[in-house]
Order: sequence, then C-alpha cells, then structure tokens
Amino acid sequence: MEFINYEAEGMVGVITINRPKALNALNSQVLEELDQTLNAVDLESVRVLILTGAGEKSFVAGADIGEMSTLTKAEGEAFGKKGNDVFRKLETFPIPVIAAVNGFALGGGCEISMSCDIRICSENAVFGQPEVGLGITPGFGGTQRLARIVGVGMAKQMIYSARNIKADEAFRIGLVNAVYPLEELMPAAQKLAAAIAKNAPIAVRNCKKAINDGLQVNMDEAIVIEEKLFGDCFESYDQKEGMTAFLEKRKVEAFLNK
Repeated sequence: MEFINYEAEGMVGVITINRPKALNALNSQVLEELDQTLNAVDLESVRVLILTGAGEKSFVAGADIGEMSTLTKAEGEAFGKKGNDVFRKLETFPIPVIAAVNGFALGGGCEISMSCDIRICSENAVFGQPEVGLGITPGFGGTQRLARIVGVGMAKQMIYSARNIKADEAFRIGLVNAVYPLEELMPAAQKLAAAIAKNAPIAVRNCKKAINDGLQVNMDEAIVIEEKLFGDCFESYDQKEGMTAFLEKRKVEAFLNK
C-alpha cells in the first residue's frame, strides 16, 4: 500500500490515510487501497477500527481536485460511485469505526468521517463541504449523511454556503462527539476503542446493524429488526457467559466472539 497504513494491536485496528504532502486528499488510488484494506481486516480478532490521517494538519482535505478537474459527466458520476461504494462499505462494516479527525476534514474528508460510527476530533479540526464553491455538489454522500447527523437546516446551511466550521462548532451541532488537544486525540480514540472492544462483539455488531438498518425504515419495521438481532444474540457463548457472570456477581472472564 502506498497511501494506506494499517496496524492491528490486540482487538483494535488503526487505518491511517498516509498522503500528507497532499493533506491526505482522496484520489482513485487512495480509495482503492482503502477498499482493499477493509477487505483484509481480520474480523475474528479485530473488534473496532480507528480511522485517521497522517501528520498534524489534516485528516482528509477532500477529494483530489487535480484528478476531478477534467472529468466528463459520465466520469464524474463514476468517480462519485467509486467513493460512495467505499464509504458505504465503511458505514456498513460489521464492526464499529471511530474517526479520529486530526485537522482538515473538508469535502470528501468530512464525508468519510460521517461514514464512521463515531467522530472525535482535535482542537485544530476544520469541517466543511466546500463543493459548491468549486461548481459541483458533494459527491461522496455529503448531501445525505450530513442532514441525517446534524439536521436538515444546518446541513443545507453548511452545504449551500460552503462555509467551514471549527471543532467547537462541530461539537455544538453534534457532528463530533468530543474535542481533544491534538496530542490527546489518538489516546482518546484508543481508550474509546478499548472500551468498545471489551464488550461482547456479537452484541456490538448487532447493535450497529440494528441502528443503521432501523434508521432506514419506519418504527414498526425498525422494532422488528431489533427483535431479530436481539434474539440472534441468544445461545451464544458470550450471552451465556455475560449473564452467568452477572448472576454470579463476578466479572466476565472473556467474550470470545462466539
């Protein structure tokens, strides 16, 4: 991999987009390498992913304008699909993904962060969808996910105005869950990942699927989705161990993902 670094330590995997000279901008190769990296994650051992960018300035500064500037209509649509396919894979990935946003998260950078389950950021983080200032719309899910996360009115304001927002405003509107000094960002992400990873992995995966799938349908259908995923947890080793430990007033010895 030229632009993606992946390291797994224990039950936590860290994906780093490593193209710092271009502020980690997304071109076709970065998207392809990210797709390959997700395919290679060992879901038997890894229970949580952290996604971040290399360096101290930028998480992902956006899609590569140089690559996009000469595209035809058909090529533009195909490039949008390439990004959307990878981001959707990230969004529906079986295990939780935490975005540790360490600087600029603009355009495709904001969009990839929104494809993650949880976003935390550094104090120098900047979010925005600047596309209309370049003559295009957001193309990697920005018009869809931003409205779902921060509400329609705020999403339209950010997208129509192409105005960037700083970390404190991103926290205020609910785009990120927490803001940290830069040097504390990755330790905070690791701590959160470890807290998630110690819980029953089948249950955590089913919670992610229940939330994601339930948001796409009405409440009556959503409750049925939850019922099935709730029931799916039973008869597993982890469910029996978790409940037995509770009844015996002891700590869980280990959740084994089975």
